[in-house]
Parts: sequence; structure tokens; C-alpha cells
Amino acid sequence: MFKPYQLAILTLFLATSLVAKEERVSLIFAGDAMVHTPQIEAAKTANGYNFHPTFEKIKSRIFNADIAGVNLETTLGTPPYSGYPLFISPKEYAKALHHGGFNLFFTANNHALDSGKKGLEQTIDVIRKEGVKQTGTFKTPDDRALNYPLMLIKNGIRIAFLNYTYGTNGLPVRPPNIVNLIDTTLIKKDIATANQLNPDIIIAVMHWGHEYHTQPSSHQKEIAQFLFNNKVRIIIGHHPHVIQPIQTYTEGDSITHAVFYSLGNFVSNQRWENSDGGMLAHIVLSKKDPEAPVTIELIDYSLVWTHKYFKDNKPVFNVLPAQDKNTTALSTPNFNLQSYEQYMMDRFVKSATTIIEEGIK
Repeated sequence: MFKPYQLAILTLFLATSLVAKEERVSLIFAGDAMVHTPQIEAAKTANGYNFHPTFEKIKSRIFNADIAGVNLETTLGTPPYSGYPLFISPKEYAKALHHGGFNLFFTANNHALDSGKKGLEQTIDVIRKEGVKQTGTFKTPDDRALNYPLMLIKNGIRIAFLNYTYGTNGLPVRPPNIVNLIDTTLIKKDIATANQLNPDIIIAVMHWGHEYHTQPSSHQKEIAQFLFNNKVRIIIGHHPHVIQPIQTYTEGDSITHAVFYSLGNFVSNQRWENSDGGMLAHIVLSKKDPEAPVTIELIDYSLVWTHKYFKDNKPVFNVLPAQDKNTTALSTPNFNLQSYEQYMMDRFVKSATTIIEEGIK
């Protein structure tokens, strides 16, 4: 028979064990990581390219997440490097993004073939050599069969990732390469394959919509509904280069589904209104115990803004954490922005917040 102190110890042990069984995973998704020609010039050094300073002021926020994904909207090729319309960037860019906190790259986008078959394959090789997970483009059918859908298991939660693009700017995919295109028949088949892997949740990352439109197109809405009807619960959108609204669906107090129609630009040289910044999607998933269904505990966002200035006649780019909707300050004081820079950042924050809070029109 247990003595009172033994019962107390046993009760504490059982309580601790039950708490320990609850699992939680945090995710952050960033928008379009672009590399225009001025960004290449900014990163040029005597010995190569250094993109690390671009992400210094935002990386603590990215590192806070268990899984941090970004849309890599460039190819990692060989010189000569170039920006728009054919993006070919130094491989050091992938290293800087990784060191900036990202551990998942999505590569199905309209610029996936900007440097052809060689560029697509080299991009995949560079990312994987860096130790980063990647999905959306594949070197061969066997590569896709082995690695897609991408399944990540973190803190006991199984997440299947899908990634598709509306097109590749008319550039043909050369066999045996594969770029995932938005095709409902293909997607439905991929979801069936994903379900065989017994995921707790499926997340689809979609490159879609119309550039510079702050509202989702009818096609985006139709595809979102199709995905929700086929067991996808969270959708992350890229491509428009501006922020579009977030839409969440609930049953009682529980979030059942969510779509971030467009996260805008994570970093770029685009400076016009609404394109000089973007949104970070913040998501928390949890399970009470290994046998319980996953819960979408949090759907939230924060804003980032690209600060561009010149030093010694050379451009400098910094991604800055912009206003969080739960704070009153528009920016952190130690950024030391010039008055016109502060105006541009505040303009972006005000417009982005309005787009998000007013929602779908």
C-alpha cells in the first residue's frame, strides 16, 4: 500500500507525464525572397558575395520558429548574375537565408526556370547542400516520388507540405525536371499520397494571383476552397508582391482552416507603395497527446519592411521588423531612419494593416 508521500510523488509524476505529452510546433512563413540587380551589387565583396547583413535585424524573429519557410523567388546559378526579368543569383544567397533562420525553401514559382535546366538543378543542389529542406521543384520523377509531398515531423507533429505555381513565365520544363503546376487533378492525387503518410495536418504553399492586386482573384478563392474541400487546412500564398488579406474559418472557439492569400515581398528592390514590405505568417499547432487531433492554436501575423539606403555610393538592404499590431510604436527607435524613410515605412504599415484588417471585399 502506498504511503501518503509516495502517493504525492506518484501523482506529481503522472501529472508531469500528461503535461509532457502535449506537443506544440511554431511556424513562420515569409513572402517573396527576391534578388534584383541592386541587391547583387550590394552583396558584392572582394572575395564573393555577402547577403548576411540583409537579414541581421529580422533573424531573431525567424529563429523563434521551429519551422521557418520562405519563397525563394530566384535561381542559384553561375555568373553572369542578373535580376529581373531572369533571376540568377549567387549561391551565397541561400546560405544567408539559412543563417537568417530559414530551414524550409519553397521553389515552385514563376521564376523557377529563369536559368534553365541547369539552374533548376543547381538551385536544388545548393539548397540541399546547405542542409535546408526544399520542395516544389525536382530534378527527376524519382526525386519527386521520394521527396514529395514533403513530410516534416517536429515535436511529435506530422506536417505534410505541398507547393505549386500557376506557371513558369512560358519557359518550358525540360525532362526529367519537374515544376509543380497548379492542376486540381494533380493536387488531388498528391493529397491522397500525403494522406498515406498519416499527417496531422496538410499545408499548401501556392504561387498564384495577380501581381500588385491587394485582393485575391476569383481563381485564388476557387483554388483555396478546392484545397479546403480536400483536407488542406492551411494555405500560404505568394506571387502578388503585395499583401493580401488573411481569412480564417472557425467552429466555436476552434480555428479549422486559414488562408494567407499573399504575404507580399520579404525582400526586394521594389520601392513603390505596398511592394516595399511584406507579412510574416505566424502559426502555432498543438496536440494534447499523441493520439489527439492537431489543433490550430494560433493564426497571426507581423510586418516587415525593406530598408534601402546608400553607403559609400553602394546600396544597402536591411529587412526590418515593422509595426506589430499589438504595439503602438511604428518602428523600433534604434533603426535611425531618416524622416523620409520613416514616412515610407509608416506608409507601408498603415496600408498593410488596412488591407489585412478590412479583409476580403
